[in-house]
Amino acid sequence: MSTSHLSALRSRHADLDAKIANEERRPAPDTARLAQMKKQKLKLKEEMLTTG
Repeated sequence: MSTSHLSALRSRHADLDAKIANEERRPAPDTARLAQMKKQKLKLKEEMLTTG
């Protein structure tokens, strides 16, 4: 894979990480949304490992 693809994956991963952190700081976090974002983040991480 190209370096730009890997950079895009890392950027999306970092963005999801920030969104997850923000959601967890809320007084009443949306657990369904958190679970969905964490699954997406894990898929991105797996793709980064197989790509890089």
